[in-house]
Order: sequence, then structure tokens, then C-alpha cells
Amino acid sequence: MAKLSKKIVTAAEPAEKDYFLWDDSIPAFAVRVWPSGRKVYVIHYRSGGRMRRYTIGQHGNPWTADLAREEAIKVLARVHSGENPSDARVEERKAMTAREFSNRFLDEYVDVHLKPTTQSEYKRAVDLFIVPKFGAWRMADISRADVSEFHGDMRQIPYQANRTLGVLSKMFSLADLWGIRTDGLNPCRGVQRYKEEKRERYLTQEEYARLGATLNKTEDMPEAVWAIRLLVLTGCRLREIQTLQWSHVFFDQSELRLPDSKTGAKIVQIGQAAINVIKSIPRLEDNPYVITGRKKGG
Repeated sequence: MAKLSKKIVTAAEPAEKDYFLWDDSIPAFAVRVWPSGRKVYVIHYRSGGRMRRYTIGQHGNPWTADLAREEAIKVLARVHSGENPSDARVEERKAMTAREFSNRFLDEYVDVHLKPTTQSEYKRAVDLFIVPKFGAWRMADISRADVSEFHGDMRQIPYQANRTLGVLSKMFSLADLWGIRTDGLNPCRGVQRYKEEKRERYLTQEEYARLGATLNKTEDMPEAVWAIRLLVLTGCRLREIQTLQWSHVFFDQSELRLPDSKTGAKIVQIGQAAINVIKSIPRLEDNPYVITGRKKGG
């Protein structure tokens, strides 16, 4: 513990889980560091026999460590006089807009609990569809009719409409859990999703031949060529090939042992053709990946 300062808070590095840095001059005062790098000043106090947490604000403009400490003193004075400042926050939460809530949703849920590829999907839905439509609306005011209309306006892109509806539904579930909506209702519930037809088509022998001929003539993008060949020969997902590391390749067993695929850890059996492709790829000493990127170590 130490007296929180701008230098200490700025230097605090994010970790896999959120953690607190406590101020030694006011033991109830701390800054909470999230895995996303977001830093929020908070106070812990007891009221009505329960521990409460009061959020002062996010580190940065306007909240510095010194200003947040001054605010902490004021809030704790209210606690000592018998008030419960958290109660006053209930009405503030009800007034939170979808834009404000989306920032917390991305910081405290998406960046913490979801895999990188899923994070990208959620952020895309929030930034391109949810915030442009509902950004200025209060979360507490959005109704099922509003969500149904929103979903209907996206009928020309049914797959994206359904994915976005799923993200919005999770947002409302957390809004209820976090006390921002208090009616216990999820306005996405009951909104009928569009029918999705499974999209699957296999290349013909002629198409495979044309693809192979094109890859053989492509000399300026060898990484892309290796990746496409491995996709064809292994049946792996794109992300699995992009993040394949040399430590996942077991030539003697003819296996790829993927520790973190979309469905969890799995073993992929590979044939001699895939093995030959992998063996033809130059291995960089300072890079763990089979398919390397432009950036060092990527």
C-alpha cells in the first residue's frame, strides 16, 4: 500500500483479472485496474451490515488521484453521518444511456470473459449497430417494441441482425444484474430471430485445381499461401491456423494439438500433405507462430 498518486496509477499495469491498489492515507479508497487497462477510483464502506462499493469515476480527465481522494473524503463523511451514498446512485444508474453502458459492458464483460475473436464480434455489433441506434436512449427506457423494430430494420442482413440481438440481450441481462434496469425484464426476450440457412458448399475437383494453380503462381504473399493450403488440408478454422504455434505441431504423431480452439482444446489429425506444407515453412527463432505476421513475434 502507498498513497495513490498520478505516477502510481499511471504505472499500474493490467493483469488477467481486475485488482485494487489501496491508498494508505484513506484505507477505504482505492483504484480498480481492469484487464482492459481501464482504471476506476472506488470507495469501500459498510452500511446496514453490508460492504458497499461506491464508484467515484474513471482515472483521467477529470479524475486524478488527488481529486478522487478529495471526493472520497466527502463521500465517507456522508457515510459517517448515516447516509448510504450507494442508494443515491440507484437513480443515477437508471439514467445511464446505452452509450455509457456499452463502455462498461465492453470493459467489464467483453474484455474480461470472452475470447479475442468473440470480443471483436461483440464490439462490432456495439459500435456499428447498437450505439448508433440506442446510444442516447436511457437503458431503462428501451422496450421490447423498440428492440423488435430495431431487429426488423436489419432484416436485409438477417445473420448480423440475429448476432446483434444476442449481444443486446446480454447487455440487458447485465443491466439487470448491475442494477441499471430494475424491472427484471429483458426486452430482447420474445423477439423472433430470423431463420438462418446453413451455408456450406464444397469445392469441386476443377475448383481445387484452379485454386492450386493460383497458389503456385502467388509468390509475393507466401504466408497467405501456406495458410490457405493448411485450411484446405486440415479442415481447421481460419483462427486456428492463424494462431497455430510450432509447439502445437507433433510430426511423429501426425497431430495438431490446439489448446484453445472455438470448441475448447482439441486434437486435429493431419495427413502427409499437410505435414509437408508445415515442414516447408521457415521457422523463425524469435516467433512462436507457424504463420507469421508482419510484426516481430506476431
